[in-house]
Amino acid sequence: MIDCLPPLRDVIAAHDLQPKKSLGQNFLLDLNLTAKIARQAGDLSGCDVLEIGPGPGGLTRGLLAEGARRVLAVEKDARCLPALEEVAAAYPDRLQVINADALDLDVLAHLTPPVRVVANLPYNVGTELLVRWLTPKEWPPYWDSLTLMFQKEVAQRIVAQPGGKAYGRLAILSQWRCDARIVMQLPPEAFTPPPKVHSAVVHLQRLEQPRFEADAAALSRVVAAAFNQRRKMLRSSLKGISKDIEAHLVAAGIKPTERAEQVPIEGFCALAREVAK
Repeated sequence: MIDCLPPLRDVIAAHDLQPKKSLGQNFLLDLNLTAKIARQAGDLSGCDVLEIGPGPGGLTRGLLAEGARRVLAVEKDARCLPALEEVAAAYPDRLQVINADALDLDVLAHLTPPVRVVANLPYNVGTELLVRWLTPKEWPPYWDSLTLMFQKEVAQRIVAQPGGKAYGRLAILSQWRCDARIVMQLPPEAFTPPPKVHSAVVHLQRLEQPRFEADAAALSRVVAAAFNQRRKMLRSSLKGISKDIEAHLVAAGIKPTERAEQVPIEGFCALAREVAK
């Protein structure tokens, strides 16, 4: 055991916490695994940690046992609050639980830098939260790193390289401003209930400056248009961006006959700069 609290199966039984499909809940019950996920975020002793969707508190306990200075746990499901209060009592003054939807909450008011985000994200909001964390109004953002569990397929899209089907908007958004790598993989049977898919933990370490110069809005527009019609040549898929798109592509060093998945991040950034001119 990692602390003096009961095993998670007992906690779930005591509080009648059956996972809800509507909330995208799949609970991770092995406390050795949750502690291992917490360790992927690095030394937490001087950090505030933001956790989304703690459920019965397995990863929360891992984060606290691994020495997080403070954990802010945002949980939408009020049924989980009594179990999380027991965790808070076992770790005095180190856990704050807020019953809210993470998509609606301004977390900054509750966090003191440096901040790391560590979460077994609910499947139904995971990608949306990631995109929000990667596209703040100003860079660098309030967080130093993101250590997040996703469906394995989503994790592969985050770390994908040009030339494959997994490479797309998510890879470019993630790798333009972060170093991204898969640090753990988990089988369905690690969870209750077991999902139909494998899961993976991705660690994203922010860069102080984006990897290549580009206006974020222009880059987002170009990448969205290119991958919305990824089977088409870029001169066709991007014609709505500019009437001179072929000239912009050539100026950016990209063949107009290439398709989106063939273009590296550097190429999209060069194209965004040309379009922004």
